[in-house]
Amino acid sequence: MSNNPPELPGDQPEQPDLGELLRSMMGGDGDPSQLADALQQMGVEGVDPSMMQMLTSQLQAMMADPGDGAFNVTMATDIARKTVAAEGDSSVGAATQRDVEQVVQVANLWLDEVTDFPAAGPARAWSRAEWVEHTMPLWRQLVEPVAAGVGGAIEGAMREQLAHLDPEDAAQLGLPAGINPAALMGQMQPMMAKMSSGMFALQVGQAVGALAGDLVSGTEVGLPLVEGNPVVILPANLAEFAEGLGVDGGEVHLYLAAREAARVRLFHSVPWLGPALIAAVQSYAADISIDTEGIERAISEADTSDPAAMQSALQGSMFSPEPSEAQQRALAHLETLLALVEGWVEVVANKATAPHLPHTAQLTEAIRRRRASGGPAERVFSSLVGLELRPRRLRDAANLFAALDDSLGSQERDQSWKHPDFAPGAADLDDPMTYVERRRDPAPVAAERDEVDAALDALLAQGQAEFEREADGADDSDRTDKPDDGSGGDGPADGR
Repeated sequence: MSNNPPELPGDQPEQPDLGELLRSMMGGDGDPSQLADALQQMGVEGVDPSMMQMLTSQLQAMMADPGDGAFNVTMATDIARKTVAAEGDSSVGAATQRDVEQVVQVANLWLDEVTDFPAAGPARAWSRAEWVEHTMPLWRQLVEPVAAGVGGAIEGAMREQLAHLDPEDAAQLGLPAGINPAALMGQMQPMMAKMSSGMFALQVGQAVGALAGDLVSGTEVGLPLVEGNPVVILPANLAEFAEGLGVDGGEVHLYLAAREAARVRLFHSVPWLGPALIAAVQSYAADISIDTEGIERAISEADTSDPAAMQSALQGSMFSPEPSEAQQRALAHLETLLALVEGWVEVVANKATAPHLPHTAQLTEAIRRRRASGGPAERVFSSLVGLELRPRRLRDAANLFAALDDSLGSQERDQSWKHPDFAPGAADLDDPMTYVERRRDPAPVAAERDEVDAALDALLAQGQAEFEREADGADDSDRTDKPDDGSGGDGPADGR
C-alpha cells in the first residue's frame, strides 16, 4: 500500500518559478530595473525596464500554462488575436452581416446557372479575429509536426551551448562553480520544452494574424480552412483590396463573393479534395529537415536585446535549404491540386459573373497578380513549414477547365472531379486538349481497364486451379498412405 497521500483534485504539478530562475541567473532581486542592469552588464544594451517587466510576466504565464504538446495553440491564438487588434479590427455589425448575406445570395443564384455543384453552408461576415478563431484548429494540424522538430532542434542547440560553457560565463550567470552541463540541461529540459512550444506559438500566431489582416475570404489560400463550409467574407480586408482598382466596391464584393462561394461548393461537393490538400501539406511537413547548425548559429550570434532580430534569425535558420525527394513529390502534387482548384474557381466564377459585372476580366487579372506575387498565404507557409504555397500553374488549369467547358459542357467539366483517378494531373496541364479528348471518348481507357481486369481474373483463376490441384493431391496421398485395417471403415478392426 502506498504511503503517499492521495492527490487532491486541485493539486497541480509544480511549475518552475521563472521569475526566481531569471533572478538567480541574472543576479537581480526581481526589480525589472535591476534585471535590466544585470543584462546590460552582460553586454545586452538598450533594454527597457518596462519591456523586461512584460517579458517576465509573459514568460511566467507561459511556464504556468500546462501546454498541449509541441505547439501551444492557446498562446498562438492569443497572439494572432493581438496581432490583428494592433492593426485595428472592429467587430462586424448586423447591417454588414445582412449585406454579405445578400451579396452571397446573388452570387449563388448566378452560380446555380453555371454549375450543378449545389450551394453549401451559410454566408458569414467575419472580423479578422473571428477568422483566426475558426481557422486555428486546422493551422494546428498543419504545423504541429514541424513544431515538434523545431523544439528538438532548439533543445539540441541549447545543449550544445551549455556543453561549451566557460567557467567565467557560468559564474557571470550566477551558476555554481563546476556544475555539470548535462545535469543542468536535465533540470532545464521541461522549461526548455515549454519555451520551445511558446516560441513556435509566437511565430504561428504572428503569421496567422498577419494572414488574417490580408485575406478577403475564408478559403482564399486554397485550403478548406473553415469547418462546415460557410461562405466567409472579411469585409474590412475586402474594402482595402478594392481600393485603387478603379472598380465600384459593390462589383468587387460580388465578384469575390462568387469566387468564394464557388470554392466552397467545390470543397463541399468533392469530398476527397480537402483531405488530399491537407495530406499533401502534412506529407511535406512530416519529412521536413531542421537545420540544427543554423539554429545553433542563430542562438549564439543573434542580438538578444532585439527580439525582432532574434526571431528573424531563427526564421531564417530553421529549415534545411534543400527539400527531400519526398517533399518534392508532395510539393508537386500540392501545387497541381492548388492550381486545379483555383483554375476551376476562376472559370466557374467568371462564367457566372461575366453577364452581370462589366469588369470581370480586370478583377480576374488582379486576382492572378495577387496569387502570382506570392501573397500572404505563401509568406505564412514559408515561415511555418518552409513551403511555398502558390498555384504556379493557375493559368494552365484555367485553360484546361475552359476547354472542357467549351468542348463538353459544364456538367462534364465538373464530373472531372468525380474521383481522384479521373481528375487532371500535372501532365494534363501541359496538354489540355488530350485530356479533353480522353474525357470525350473514354472507351480506349475503359478497354484498357477491361484488359487489365481480364488479365487479373485469369491469374486469379489459374492460382485457384493450382491451389485446388495441390489440395486434391494431398487428399490422394493421405488415402494411399493410410494402412488398411480390414474393417472397411474408419474405426478399429475389432469394433471397439
